[in-house]
Amino acid sequence: MAVYGYCRVSTLAQADAGESLDVQRRQLEGWATMQGVTIDKVFVERGVSGSVAVSERPEGGAMLALLRRGDTIVVSKLDRLFRSALDALAMVERLKAQGVPLVLLDLGGDISGNGLSKLFLTIAAAFAEAERDRIRERISQVKADQKARGRYLGGKVPYGFRPGLDGTLEAVPEEQRVIARARELRAKGKPLRAIRDTLVAEMGVRLSLDTLARVTK
Repeated sequence: MAVYGYCRVSTLAQADAGESLDVQRRQLEGWATMQGVTIDKVFVERGVSGSVAVSERPEGGAMLALLRRGDTIVVSKLDRLFRSALDALAMVERLKAQGVPLVLLDLGGDISGNGLSKLFLTIAAAFAEAERDRIRERISQVKADQKARGRYLGGKVPYGFRPGLDGTLEAVPEEQRVIARARELRAKGKPLRAIRDTLVAEMGVRLSLDTLARVTK
């Protein structure tokens, strides 16, 4: 019978810093000392989001593949292992069927053993899921605010602009003149293909029809 520990951090920056991983490892080692057991292997997931199911994570999948009846999994916190309440409950049922205890230190120990533990797991997992939803909502709000203020948020830079040093998008004069001419032609009822041909002839610039559709809106 083997004892497996599991640690996870969601960003590579956290993995490089090592602090969160070190804390999780110390918690697992403290539990092992108190129980008088040895952790045979600690699976460390670096830079993997909690939104990915355990079975689809590199280390999580490897750990699950090794499990045999009587083995034990030890994790410091609920949200290091599960992505949602449904994911948590499904995994607990799977482990129970395999005869594998699941020890979550923040929930007080083996949470797969009785009905009360299962109820507690359900409530705790739901709260963890709600917290992730709130985090995603806050990130979306920040991005929306940054976008409204003209901040460059990464990805493809729109035609007519370039990223500035302060994080805003700066207009490119030459490209803005192309946009102005395209809009002028569009206002006269010219189709996109005709606008493209005119820009090539007059300004030596060839834009895709998708780009023309965006800049002439």
